[in-house]
Amino acid sequence: MIYFASDVHLGLTEGDPAEREARFTAWLRSLLQKPGTEALYLLGDIWDFWYEYRDVIPREGVRVVAAISDLLDAGIPVYYIPGNHDVWLYSFWQDLGVKVLQQPCHIELHGKSLLLGHGDGLAPSSKSYDFMLKVFHNRLCQKLFSTLHPWIAYRFAKGWSNSSRKSHSHYQFKGEDEPLYRYCLGECAERPADYCIFGHFHNAVDMPLPSVGTGGGASRFVILKDWITGGEPHAELEGGELSVFVR
Repeated sequence: MIYFASDVHLGLTEGDPAEREARFTAWLRSLLQKPGTEALYLLGDIWDFWYEYRDVIPREGVRVVAAISDLLDAGIPVYYIPGNHDVWLYSFWQDLGVKVLQQPCHIELHGKSLLLGHGDGLAPSSKSYDFMLKVFHNRLCQKLFSTLHPWIAYRFAKGWSNSSRKSHSHYQFKGEDEPLYRYCLGECAERPADYCIFGHFHNAVDMPLPSVGTGGGASRFVILKDWITGGEPHAELEGGELSVFVR
């Protein structure tokens, strides 16, 4: 069994942050008890803000860090594709043994071809958002940000994140008109994928993609629901079959 999860947003003040951390930690620990757990893929925005100083990491989600370490110690590989809220993964996770991947990520699992990512920045978006992503990924800007004292940096970033979340909390996925959906159409036309799995949009989406998968059938386009409003939203791949859970 291979598991996929995204958009936990640890540290976000919306809802009950402590309950969300406990719920996600319990789910991670449950993977240790399930027979046949093969791997875990984290598809971004696990933290609402993650920035690594040389000697400092966020205090939110420390139990999640411990649970992921337990999975690694048990020999279960963990893969992490950064999102737009946790793009700054420099060395901490790699030193623990987590394999950090970059989107778009094409992999083969259980005889199926998968296209994985967080979902932001792959398709055309507004000029302001594209500019923001360029700033986030710019090494000079990252080094300048690192000169801020963590007390200032974390409060600035978390305040910005929380205000942004409030102003974009009711985004409606556009279906076949969504730029990411159209991106996958083009991507799969060049490199067929049976499953395209992303996060980022906080909506639960599961729809056919009229591209041909590796087995000759239609591809499947999946957006994983966020963990903010409860439940254990995730996907499971077993024997080549993908199951998606939204609660």
